[in-house]
Amino acid sequence: MNTNYSIRDEIREFWSERAATFDQSVGHEIFSEGERKGWLRLIRKHLGEGQGRAALDLACGTAVISHLMNDAGFKVTGLDWSDAMLAQARAKAKKRGTDIRFVSGDAENTMEPKDSYDAITNRHLVWTLVDPASAFKEWFSVLRPGGKVLIVDGNMGRETWVKSLQKFWTKVTGKPAASHMSPEMMARHQNIRSRVHFSREMPAEAIVELLCKAGFVDIVVDRKLRDIHWAQARKMPFLRGLERMVQERFAICARKPG
Repeated sequence: MNTNYSIRDEIREFWSERAATFDQSVGHEIFSEGERKGWLRLIRKHLGEGQGRAALDLACGTAVISHLMNDAGFKVTGLDWSDAMLAQARAKAKKRGTDIRFVSGDAENTMEPKDSYDAITNRHLVWTLVDPASAFKEWFSVLRPGGKVLIVDGNMGRETWVKSLQKFWTKVTGKPAASHMSPEMMARHQNIRSRVHFSREMPAEAIVELLCKAGFVDIVVDRKLRDIHWAQARKMPFLRGLERMVQERFAICARKPG
């Protein structure tokens, strides 16, 4: 194997391989009007109406959040370093007739101009970051004074009683819990997770601490996402849906002074 092959390369390849089926999974694409309304409520609560302001959706994938931001009135740029994901995103945008701009880039080093965006969004990105402290400094730089970042993620490494129940069920029946990933992809996912910065738990407080060090202020942790999670859980197998409802998931909004 090429000695320059890194964990970053593995992350990019993993998500590139998942691009073709990414939108088939609940929690990735949106499958109900209730969930869509929940996301728009969350965006407007923390970022307000777009009114043509510039927004950067990091690790945009197939552009689910990018389209929500577009619907909220933002002028959106979606950035992802997987060409396969971007191909899906561009096809979706063309089908929906939106003018979202898509660029290839690394969320930890965007190469976007300084002081150029009013808002930055990302969903389920922070846990994949190799160096979140540097990433947050980069996001701070790219935001205009007064701009905000909205992070949606969760402490997925935390053991829940539902996860324990799933493990017990698998041990007793020999049947693995329902998953949108094959056993091989799940093993790769776990291998990657073991080597990123937040390799175990990722409580909101740890993210807040790094955001503070990067210079962000007025940091708010929002755990009131039940409308989104309930809409998702209703589309999932029972145990997966129950796990979604009890997981420690959150949104974090922070502002660049100015």
